[in-house]
Amino acid sequence: MDITLLVIFLATNIAYFLAATFLDPRSNYIGRNPPLRPEEISNILQPLGLDPETPLLERWWNWFSGILFHWDWGSSPLGDPVSAQIGHRALVSAQLLLLATVLSVVIGVGLGVYTAARQYKAADRVWQGVSIITMNTHVVVASILVVAGGLWLNRVTGHRVVYVTGSANPDITGFIPKLIDYAQHLVLPTISLVVISYAGYHMMQRTLLLDNLNADYVRTARAKGLTRAQAIRKHALRTSIIPVATSVAFSVPGIFTGAIMTEQIFAWKGMGQYFIETISRNDVNGTTAVAAFGAVMIAFSAILADLVVVALDPRVRVS
Repeated sequence: MDITLLVIFLATNIAYFLAATFLDPRSNYIGRNPPLRPEEISNILQPLGLDPETPLLERWWNWFSGILFHWDWGSSPLGDPVSAQIGHRALVSAQLLLLATVLSVVIGVGLGVYTAARQYKAADRVWQGVSIITMNTHVVVASILVVAGGLWLNRVTGHRVVYVTGSANPDITGFIPKLIDYAQHLVLPTISLVVISYAGYHMMQRTLLLDNLNADYVRTARAKGLTRAQAIRKHALRTSIIPVATSVAFSVPGIFTGAIMTEQIFAWKGMGQYFIETISRNDVNGTTAVAAFGAVMIAFSAILADLVVVALDPRVRVS
């Protein structure tokens, strides 16, 4: 745990020094009409701790002490509190991406087991072909097709069955109406993400399971009277699913910051979109906060992967 905290500390501070060195918050105020004088820009940025004229170490200490004593991650060049943005954006991304990840894993692993048990048969070849196509489909193409399908559904039914953009309607009140509204906004981006991501888990699970079907312990189980399906479910699957589960655990950071295109297309203001905004606005504090969030998620993923391996592999529990 001490090493994990040290790595997070170093990664966050290195990110700050890089961002403070190469990003220029003054660019947000250049080109305004009427134009602002350099000293006016400095007067705006200095209280925010973003004035490049202030020595770098002084800016770093003000930023670091604010986090250390007040858990204040600073403000953007436009004055928006970074802490509030990170909290809100992470929740939005979690709402969108956690469900899509769970569905992708369940569908992918299920198809992997189904096709491995029917190796080289028609069902195996058909699903492999479908997965290869979806795996090579760009997220933009998949999203456009899903949006077209949603618009067609709305037009055919004559009702707003699904929403194409946004994560929620702020005018909706009441628990059940809000739940329905949330589901209507969630359907299309979730389908888009599942379509492009399940195939990786399908192919991985199929390959790993086929490698284990001829292992000695599986043949021994068959010799003791288990059917092929029972041997797969009780023995081969338990071993072959460990790498898949580890891969899922380490995908957690990407869950929050990796769906940039999907969030842009469906107008979900999550962490992916916020990451792009911080770079485009030369937001030193925001960029550093995103990097820190990613470091924490990677550390969490490492712990989660260890727990998954312990839960699935009895040999690790014994050791």
